[in-house]
Amino acid sequence: MELFTVSLMSASMEALDRLHRCLNEEFVDLHNENEAINQTAAHTFDLDYEANEIKCNAVLPQFNLVEQGPAAYRKAAGAFANYILAELEPLLLKAIIRKQFHYEDDKEIGTVELYCRNLLYGAAVPTSEEDQADSDMLRNDRERRKNKVADELEQFLSSHTRIHLDGFVTFRLATYWEELREVVAYAVDEYVMDQQYQEFISLLKYFVRMQEIKLPIVHVLHKGGTEFALYDDQFQLLEAIQADRIVAEMLETEMNMEDMIVSTLITVSPQQIVIHTRQPELPVMRTLETIFEQRVQLCTDCEHCGSYFEDTAAIQPAANDVKAGLRVRNVIP
Repeated sequence: MELFTVSLMSASMEALDRLHRCLNEEFVDLHNENEAINQTAAHTFDLDYEANEIKCNAVLPQFNLVEQGPAAYRKAAGAFANYILAELEPLLLKAIIRKQFHYEDDKEIGTVELYCRNLLYGAAVPTSEEDQADSDMLRNDRERRKNKVADELEQFLSSHTRIHLDGFVTFRLATYWEELREVVAYAVDEYVMDQQYQEFISLLKYFVRMQEIKLPIVHVLHKGGTEFALYDDQFQLLEAIQADRIVAEMLETEMNMEDMIVSTLITVSPQQIVIHTRQPELPVMRTLETIFEQRVQLCTDCEHCGSYFEDTAAIQPAANDVKAGLRVRNVIP
């Protein structure tokens, strides 16, 4: 007895094999859940590569449609949903990027798709507890999407013996399509903002290169968070400096936590910038390294900044002492 037949009109032999594997994996679970269903005797999966379809035949009398049919349809729906999310979802994302958001360049489409994949699947290998938590959340979200797709497939299979999977995805999964569209919309926003940010950083780098050198060296003491203090080559505190108006206006609209320190450093235009910090991994450090390039050195441990981090007393050593005690790393982006 034909239980159902699924077709993939545009699929390759490899795709049919993967769908066949999904079905077998799901029905193994069915067998494990209900030992009364003998998987090898109750049904068979027949692949027809010429017709691009897989037929599930129920073997009578071992298979009882009334008792075993609902569970079989649910497992088939789960297999189809797994295939859709694993095999078709990347193609659907590209279709949405191209047709609904009007991207035509293959490189841009690939980049936006990568943003989508990061949103949907996260890091391939979690490297921290936070990454692991995000990975668990995304895995749960994938299971939720799979179950929503499987629900619609199960409902269809319970009253139809043939399903054209391509057509079903195209015309029946409106809610799923809308979710993917929302993901693409968010990814496009992120991509555009990142592009604007990179262009803005490039403009700031241009300002830095065009400025005449005004000071030989500036020491930047990172007190924590967004608080910085600037010192000259004698390690004397620099008085409040009026930032360049054009740069300040640009930063006011484009940047946030690092805007003050960036605008001030561009204004004083030092030959060398030594940043004393105990948090070299902060994004603001990478931003400063990117804008000021080889001018930047990071100091994480010298006697002078160490005395500040250990004790918040004023730091006013002589310049020679600073140079003698400084341990820095050069940064070449």
